[in-house]
Amino acid sequence: MASKYYSFLLVFLVFFQACKTENKKEQVQTTQESFTKLRGNVFGTTYNIIYKSTEDFQEPINVIFENFNNSLSTYIPTSLISKINQNDTTVVVDAYFVEAFDKAKRLYKETDGYFDPTIGKLINAYGFGSGKEKKNLTEEEVKELMKITGFDKMTLEGNKVVKAPEMEFNVNAYAKGLGIDVVGRFLESKNIQDYLVEIGGEIRARGKNSRGSEWKVAIDDPKTDGSRSQSRFILLDNQSMATSGNYRKFKVNEKGEKIVHTVNPKTGLAQENNLLSASVLMNGDCADVDAYATAFMAMGLEKTKLFLEKHPELKVVLLFTNDKGEIEEFSN
Repeated sequence: MASKYYSFLLVFLVFFQACKTENKKEQVQTTQESFTKLRGNVFGTTYNIIYKSTEDFQEPINVIFENFNNSLSTYIPTSLISKINQNDTTVVVDAYFVEAFDKAKRLYKETDGYFDPTIGKLINAYGFGSGKEKKNLTEEEVKELMKITGFDKMTLEGNKVVKAPEMEFNVNAYAKGLGIDVVGRFLESKNIQDYLVEIGGEIRARGKNSRGSEWKVAIDDPKTDGSRSQSRFILLDNQSMATSGNYRKFKVNEKGEKIVHTVNPKTGLAQENNLLSASVLMNGDCADVDAYATAFMAMGLEKTKLFLEKHPELKVVLLFTNDKGEIEEFSN
């Protein structure tokens, strides 16, 4: 019974984000395998945590989520990041913020600026963030917003952020991944070696599942009609995985042009390219693959392939459309 339950669950993880659930936590335990499952709502989405132990870590994980949000949530006006974006120069950042900032600095440099956590105002302007939607951004409006982007213009000195007043730091592109890593490290601190943490489709998996095999997860097919299906499955061997795509989250402006939620930090434009989705895996942190997946969607297919040649530690499944409009797959 336990094996059958977890076999179903591993496929179910990808579906779970789309399901309507009450904001509650519950624990499901399979005593034969000594695995515990926690699930609930966080970061505006759902989470599933599965680990090999009978101990209930729900409360300390709740505290982790609360502290994480109080540090990095741009949707909480009193969070550290919100106060910094409101130009409160008295804010001294915490360890969560420092890690998020240091990762952003490294990833911004690695991706040559294709991953840039200062484009939040652009994302808001296009109607995909917390700001008011503008149906059409003029070329001049894009240029003005581009003047206040560029992570290289922002520094962290003595645990205080130094930036221009107009600039914003926004970690939403990799916050789920970072939150997953924090929970994963907590479980490891409790000597738990077999676990899977999933938040909103991003995953960190370590060790084995209840059947003693690698964790099996699915990648959504790129459908634009709102329906969901999976035809590609991946085994995670002590890996983290994140997927970014433009096929579901997009708008059509008054000119009939498709505006996607991935903004190109190089141009400030939210234009579609032939890359439909990017799933990235690595033996490392989920925050990293979360950021890489976002960057790849901005790069497009060919630039991503060139980037991967220099980063063999990254494994990908890229779904794209060819010249005939057919969906093809690239993996390494």
